[in-house]
Amino acid sequence: MPQYIETKQVKEKVVLVGAILGRQTEALVSEYLDELEFLVDTAGGETMRRFTQKLDRPDPATFIGKGKFEEITAYVKEHEIDLVVFDDELSPSQHRNLERTLKCRVIDRSNLILDIFAQRARTAHARTQVELAQYQYLLPRLAGMWTHLERQKGGIGLKGPGEKEIETDRRIVRDKIALLKEKLRQIDKQKATQRSNRGSLVRVALVGYTNVGKSTIMNLLSKSEVFAEDKLFATLDTTVRKVVIGNLPFLLSDTVGFIRKLPHHLIESFKSTLDEVRESDILVHVVDLSHPGFEDQINVVKETLGEITGGEEKTTIMIFNKIDKYTFVEKEEDDLLPPTRENTSLAEMQQSWMGKVNAPCLFISAKKKQNLEPFRRMLYDHVHEIHKERYPYDNFLY
Repeated sequence: MPQYIETKQVKEKVVLVGAILGRQTEALVSEYLDELEFLVDTAGGETMRRFTQKLDRPDPATFIGKGKFEEITAYVKEHEIDLVVFDDELSPSQHRNLERTLKCRVIDRSNLILDIFAQRARTAHARTQVELAQYQYLLPRLAGMWTHLERQKGGIGLKGPGEKEIETDRRIVRDKIALLKEKLRQIDKQKATQRSNRGSLVRVALVGYTNVGKSTIMNLLSKSEVFAEDKLFATLDTTVRKVVIGNLPFLLSDTVGFIRKLPHHLIESFKSTLDEVRESDILVHVVDLSHPGFEDQINVVKETLGEITGGEEKTTIMIFNKIDKYTFVEKEEDDLLPPTRENTSLAEMQQSWMGKVNAPCLFISAKKKQNLEPFRRMLYDHVHEIHKERYPYDNFLY
């Protein structure tokens, strides 16, 4: 019998670099690097060490200061690091200088997110959007990628001024970007036709930060098997399902999650994917209550939604998910300092400004199926209100 040798995929060894800029605190940058480490894990890498440095402004040549750069260079050489990831976007010259000295691959947060999107894209629509974003990211960085690009093209019929290979490659990339944009326009036309064929059912869209449990909620409400995983950007393609609560039908869509420092060209490329958000009647904003920075995540989602919808106000239900993971530390009796998030119980959180300002809202656990019935009832009531206006003649049915 033939013997099969089991092969293990070796994870790339990764170093993270973050800068404490302006009024940022060390705790905030540490939280950013926690998320960056999760992104690296999602991409298939293993974080070996983090480096941070407080800067007034980034160094134009290497982003970080000379001393910290030498420290990172020594660590990379000693531990044979494969990849260095910067939490902030690098300029083409910074990227070039860093790789030349570190003698390993260097990417920034934007490039890492693009790589994860490329891994996760399944449909032609998502793959085209990712490819467009990758080319837009690549275009200003062509100069430092291959040394052969500095040579002049020559040969029979090409005497004279000629055209540098880098200029040829730039022209090829620009042509490719134009081609992909046209392809997306055609796909968007097909998607628009599909949406128009769904009739006038009330549309509900699940939105929120990445990895907050949107796909799990989608599976519970629609009794479907949308891919859900404890990774960032598990869902890239918008999934739409018909849901019936009681005897009231509506359309529910699960959309790509948002993240802080999302590259602008990626937002531009994925705006067409989020047409479901723009055309929805109700938004269900899902929040991971167990995350220490959930308030910042709420703000990131609201800002990105404002950019997508053009500031249009939509009916929004706030769902604070993962209450089963919510933890707090009770304050000592002699502790006179004001209570923090860590000292606030779940009951107190539900009665706090967080619950009142974001009303209507509910606190649930999709994984443990806690408080799902009140959620269904709240969703039913909001859909019913819109349905009554749209179909006044069949209200007696509901």
